[in-house]
Amino acid sequence: MNETEIFNKVAELLAEHFDIEADKVTNELNFKKDLDGDSINFLEFVMDLEDTFGAEISDEDAAKLETVGQAVEYIKSHQ
Repeated sequence: MNETEIFNKVAELLAEHFDIEADKVTNELNFKKDLDGDSINFLEFVMDLEDTFGAEISDEDAAKLETVGQAVEYIKSHQ
């Protein structure tokens, strides 16, 4: 998958897990500051990322992911 395809899928997953429309997602969107969710929401989101992209994201790496752009780059480099 290319970066745009990854971004679009991440945006769809965010829309499913958080109260945000997929077309409002940007690379700068911060998971903790901009989304109304808790750590369980984020954990479920990370698990969906793993399932969707077939990549394992360690707890340590997940804790470092703060923005959509970082998540997209992580997935792109771990495909």
